Amino acid sequence: MSALSDLRISSLTLWRVPLTSHETYYMAAGKTCDTVDSMVLRIDTEQGLSGWGEVCPIPHYLPAYARGVSPAIEELAPILIGANPMGVEALMATCRSYLQGHPYVQSAIDIALWDLTGKACGVPVHTLLGGLHSSELPLYHSITCIAPEEMARIATAALGRGISQFQVKLGADNNWEADVARLRLVREAVGSGPVVYGDWNCGATRLDATRVGRAVAGLDIMLEQPCATMEECAAVRASTGLPMKMDENAHDTASLLKAYELGCMDAVALKLSKFGGISELRKARDLCLHVGAKMCIEDTWGSDITTAAALHVAAATPPQAVLNVCDLSGYVSPRLDPEAPVRNNGRISPPTGPGLGVSPNLAELGEPVLALAA
Repeated sequence: MSALSDLRISSLTLWRVPLTSHETYYMAAGKTCDTVDSMVLRIDTEQGLSGWGEVCPIPHYLPAYARGVSPAIEELAPILIGANPMGVEALMATCRSYLQGHPYVQSAIDIALWDLTGKACGVPVHTLLGGLHSSELPLYHSITCIAPEEMARIATAALGRGISQFQVKLGADNNWEADVARLRLVREAVGSGPVVYGDWNCGATRLDATRVGRAVAGLDIMLEQPCATMEECAAVRASTGLPMKMDENAHDTASLLKAYELGCMDAVALKLSKFGGISELRKARDLCLHVGAKMCIEDTWGSDITTAAALHVAAATPPQAVLNVCDLSGYVSPRLDPEAPVRNNGRISPPTGPGLGVSPNLAELGEPVLALAA
């Protein structure tokens, strides 16, 4: 192989792949997740190496949309094609300077560059991130917001498969008393010990979240991002005494510091596409290690590529700081790589091959929506 300094990016190829959830996810404020377009990026080099990236924005969830990826990639093509992919953070700094914002697009590029770097060095991405702390990682199971009794049934089934952490979606019917029943019945179904947290995805009022929190205050429950602002979330935490996990408001190191200072970040969801990929997520991870916040390391949605990227970051993180991870690819079809890791008794392992360690099946990708070359 040529020297690493001789590597040059030769082409960029982008696919749009519809991913269908095994069940529709109902969330607060009318948000749903059923079939969502995932954008899959391949960065090729003149020397024959390829790196894979993926981003899958949920519609109406965050300021990101799948069809925005293609024109942004076209905009960044002059920066990427002909560049040396080694030294991911330096190249990504150039990309962010050239196209400010759009972290979800930057995320797909960044992930692909880390994949390329790992392959060029012959090591998994977690080795490049400091080394393997955990060969197995704890999973949570997300339960769609439907009838409380049915949610309890789903929790019982997941418990039987080894899951010990449960995210209970709330607020889809704007009925705070039904949300209390959801949390009570899931807690009864899984018993004491497992982690149970109620997630409104920003869709609750401060009043309703406080009423729910006070009603379940004796049940060992955590709340996740009930309201649209950190200040409201902090007020709910103070009023209920329940630990708080931040999600939608956590998108860069400044937002993490603000949440910590407000006292509403006992735990936090670190999502690749919100921060801009592995490079920026690693900085957020290190800050959370410093302030002592537990982390869920994942992404908004996606299949095997983004799942693998998140698993590598989590595996390179001290285990006492990792609350959980998510096997995003286990919630959707098609699987892009049928040989990629799957959940096993409530846990999942990062891939062991070079780079991300996943190899998407081209037959599942279909025809590219964008192909750019030197």
